[in-house]
Amino acid sequence: MPIIVDNTLNQIRAISMGGDDRAEKAKRLAELIRKLGDYRWVGVYDVGKENVSLVAWSGPETPAHLSAPVTAGLAGAAIREKRALIAGDVRSDPRCLPALETTLSEIIVPVLSPTGGQVIGTVGVESDHLDSFSGRDQQMIEQCTQAALPLWLLR
Repeated sequence: MPIIVDNTLNQIRAISMGGDDRAEKAKRLAELIRKLGDYRWVGVYDVGKENVSLVAWSGPETPAHLSAPVTAGLAGAAIREKRALIAGDVRSDPRCLPALETTLSEIIVPVLSPTGGQVIGTVGVESDHLDSFSGRDQQMIEQCTQAALPLWLLR
């Protein structure tokens, strides 16, 4: 991976373990991921027993859904399958509940607890272009969520 990614991962680790307000740390995480991939919108979510709830986001506008049932949307599928999922065209994927009306593709990366492997959070990234996310994007976002694990563990 390029050095810029390593620098960003170090920044994410420092932010997630820092003393700032949790929502502020989550916002900074979303901003760093957004910049790293030149993405249009990034959301950081907590996963509870019944709902997936937005902690913070970075992008041009407020998302349509601040909370959704853990069984709904692409996030619900990623939570059930405990793996990242990509929708190349959200218009043809009935699982999708995009944050923005103009979203055409989306990736959801679950954050797994190191003990027990339950999903404790997700990071959702959206684009206004079709088929915007590759395996490289998935790998990069997964590395960012791993670096940010303390954000979910230290709440």
